[in-house]
Amino acid sequence: MTAAFVLLGLVAFERLAELVISQRNTKRLLAEGAHETAPGHYPLIVLVHVAWLAALFAWVVMYQPVLRPIWLGVYIALQVFRAWVMLSLGRYWTTRIITVPHAPLVTRGPYKYLRHPNYVVVVLEIAVLPLAIGAWPIALLFSALNALVLWIRIRAENAALQSRI
Repeated sequence: MTAAFVLLGLVAFERLAELVISQRNTKRLLAEGAHETAPGHYPLIVLVHVAWLAALFAWVVMYQPVLRPIWLGVYIALQVFRAWVMLSLGRYWTTRIITVPHAPLVTRGPYKYLRHPNYVVVVLEIAVLPLAIGAWPIALLFSALNALVLWIRIRAENAALQSRI
Protein backbone atom coordinates (compact mmCIF):
# COMPACT_ATOMS: atom_id res chain seq x y z
CA MET A 1 0.00 0.00 0.00
CA THR A 2 1.42 3.38 -1.01
CA ALA A 3 1.57 6.50 1.14
CA ALA A 4 -0.88 8.19 -1.25
CA PHE A 5 -3.38 5.38 -0.77
CA VAL A 6 -3.04 5.62 3.03
CA LEU A 7 -3.52 9.39 2.83
CA LEU A 8 -6.73 9.00 0.84
CA GLY A 9 -7.95 6.38 3.29
CA LEU A 10 -7.40 8.86 6.13
CA VAL A 11 -9.26 11.55 4.17
CA ALA A 12 -12.17 9.17 3.57
CA PHE A 13 -12.25 8.30 7.27
CA GLU A 14 -12.20 12.01 8.17
CA ARG A 15 -15.11 12.70 5.82
CA LEU A 16 -17.15 9.85 7.27
CA ALA A 17 -16.47 11.11 10.81
CA GLU A 18 -17.58 14.59 9.75
CA LEU A 19 -20.82 13.15 8.37
CA VAL A 20 -21.50 11.43 11.69
CA ILE A 21 -20.93 14.71 13.56
CA SER A 22 -23.05 16.60 11.05
CA GLN A 23 -25.94 14.15 11.23
CA ARG A 24 -25.88 14.21 15.03
CA ASN A 25 -25.88 18.02 15.10
CA THR A 26 -28.53 18.29 12.39
CA LYS A 27 -30.87 15.89 14.15
CA ARG A 28 -30.49 17.71 17.47
CA LEU A 29 -30.90 21.18 15.95
CA LEU A 30 -34.03 20.19 14.02
CA ALA A 31 -35.50 18.69 17.21
CA GLU A 32 -34.86 22.05 18.90
CA GLY A 33 -36.85 23.95 16.26
CA ALA A 34 -34.23 24.73 13.63
CA HIS A 35 -35.05 24.31 9.96
CA GLU A 36 -33.16 23.30 6.85
CA THR A 37 -32.92 25.64 3.90
CA ALA A 38 -32.53 24.57 0.26
CA PRO A 39 -31.97 20.84 0.80
CA GLY A 40 -32.31 20.17 -2.93
CA HIS A 41 -28.68 21.06 -3.69
CA TYR A 42 -27.24 18.80 -0.98
CA PRO A 43 -27.15 15.61 -3.11
CA LEU A 44 -25.07 17.55 -5.67
CA ILE A 45 -22.52 18.45 -3.00
CA VAL A 46 -22.34 14.84 -1.87
CA LEU A 47 -21.98 13.64 -5.47
CA VAL A 48 -19.14 16.06 -6.21
CA HIS A 49 -17.25 15.13 -3.05
CA VAL A 50 -17.71 11.37 -3.45
CA ALA A 51 -16.73 11.54 -7.13
CA TRP A 52 -13.68 13.66 -6.21
CA LEU A 53 -12.47 11.13 -3.69
CA ALA A 54 -13.21 8.20 -6.04
CA ALA A 55 -11.26 9.92 -8.82
CA LEU A 56 -8.33 10.40 -6.44
CA PHE A 57 -8.38 6.72 -5.45
CA ALA A 58 -8.51 5.75 -9.14
CA TRP A 59 -5.55 8.05 -9.85
CA VAL A 60 -3.52 6.42 -7.08
CA VAL A 61 -4.35 2.93 -8.33
CA MET A 62 -3.47 3.80 -11.94
CA TYR A 63 -0.36 5.92 -11.40
CA GLN A 64 0.96 5.00 -7.93
CA PRO A 65 2.16 8.57 -7.35
CA VAL A 66 4.68 9.79 -4.83
CA LEU A 67 3.38 12.36 -2.36
CA ARG A 68 4.53 15.92 -2.92
CA PRO A 69 5.56 17.21 0.52
CA ILE A 70 4.79 20.89 -0.01
CA TRP A 71 1.22 20.24 -1.18
CA LEU A 72 0.75 17.67 1.55
CA GLY A 73 1.82 20.29 4.10
CA VAL A 74 -0.67 22.77 2.67
CA TYR A 75 -3.42 20.13 2.85
CA ILE A 76 -2.58 19.38 6.49
CA ALA A 77 -2.68 23.11 7.30
CA LEU A 78 -6.13 23.26 5.69
CA GLN A 79 -7.30 20.47 7.98
CA VAL A 80 -6.15 22.48 10.99
CA PHE A 81 -8.15 25.42 9.64
CA ARG A 82 -11.16 23.08 9.12
CA ALA A 83 -10.92 21.96 12.76
CA TRP A 84 -10.89 25.61 13.84
CA VAL A 85 -14.05 26.23 11.81
CA MET A 86 -15.79 23.19 13.28
CA LEU A 87 -14.76 24.03 16.84
CA SER A 88 -15.89 27.64 16.38
CA LEU A 89 -19.36 26.52 15.28
CA GLY A 90 -19.49 23.74 17.85
CA ARG A 91 -22.97 22.25 18.11
CA TYR A 92 -24.11 24.34 15.11
CA TRP A 93 -21.67 22.77 12.62
CA THR A 94 -23.37 20.69 9.94
CA THR A 95 -22.87 19.92 6.28
CA ARG A 96 -26.36 21.24 5.57
CA ILE A 97 -27.86 24.73 5.79
CA ILE A 98 -29.55 24.58 9.19
CA THR A 99 -30.75 27.81 10.76
CA VAL A 100 -31.82 28.25 14.34
CA PRO A 101 -34.38 31.02 14.77
CA HIS A 102 -33.25 33.77 17.14
CA ALA A 103 -29.78 32.25 17.61
CA PRO A 104 -26.98 34.77 17.20
CA LEU A 105 -24.58 34.34 14.31
CA VAL A 106 -21.24 32.88 15.28
CA THR A 107 -18.61 35.61 15.17
CA ARG A 108 -15.69 33.91 16.92
CA GLY A 109 -12.77 32.01 15.46
CA PRO A 110 -12.40 32.36 11.69
CA TYR A 111 -15.96 33.75 11.52
CA LYS A 112 -14.55 36.92 13.04
CA TYR A 113 -12.65 37.47 9.77
CA LEU A 114 -14.54 35.56 7.06
CA ARG A 115 -18.21 35.04 6.33
CA HIS A 116 -17.79 31.50 4.96
CA PRO A 117 -14.45 30.12 6.18
CA ASN A 118 -15.49 26.50 5.69
CA TYR A 119 -15.98 27.14 1.99
CA VAL A 120 -12.49 28.61 1.77
CA VAL A 121 -11.19 25.31 3.15
CA VAL A 122 -13.31 23.26 0.74
CA VAL A 123 -12.29 25.29 -2.32
CA LEU A 124 -8.61 24.97 -1.45
CA GLU A 125 -8.62 21.30 -0.48
CA ILE A 126 -10.48 20.25 -3.64
CA ALA A 127 -7.44 21.58 -5.53
CA VAL A 128 -4.64 20.93 -3.04
CA LEU A 129 -5.18 17.23 -2.25
CA PRO A 130 -5.01 16.25 -5.93
CA LEU A 131 -1.86 18.35 -6.32
CA ALA A 132 -0.34 16.44 -3.39
CA ILE A 133 -0.51 13.31 -5.54
CA GLY A 134 0.23 14.95 -8.88
CA ALA A 135 -3.36 14.74 -10.11
CA TRP A 136 -3.65 18.22 -11.58
CA PRO A 137 -6.45 17.19 -14.04
CA ILE A 138 -8.57 16.15 -11.05
CA ALA A 139 -7.75 19.43 -9.32
CA LEU A 140 -8.96 21.39 -12.36
CA LEU A 141 -12.10 19.37 -13.06
CA PHE A 142 -13.35 19.18 -9.50
CA SER A 143 -12.46 22.77 -8.72
CA ALA A 144 -14.80 23.78 -11.55
CA LEU A 145 -17.56 21.40 -10.41
CA ASN A 146 -17.17 22.53 -6.82
CA ALA A 147 -17.37 26.18 -7.86
CA LEU A 148 -20.74 25.53 -9.51
CA VAL A 149 -22.12 23.72 -6.47
CA LEU A 150 -20.77 26.32 -4.06
CA TRP A 151 -22.30 29.10 -6.15
CA ILE A 152 -25.71 27.50 -5.53
CA ARG A 153 -24.92 26.75 -1.88
CA ILE A 154 -23.58 30.16 -0.88
CA ARG A 155 -26.52 31.96 -2.48
CA ALA A 156 -28.93 29.74 -0.54
CA GLU A 157 -27.02 30.13 2.72
CA ASN A 158 -26.76 33.91 2.38
CA ALA A 159 -30.52 34.09 1.74
CA ALA A 160 -31.17 31.95 4.84
CA LEU A 161 -28.92 34.11 7.02
CA GLN A 162 -30.06 37.46 5.63
CA SER A 163 -32.74 37.98 8.27
CA ARG A 164 -30.17 37.38 11.04
CA ILE A 165 -27.46 39.76 9.85
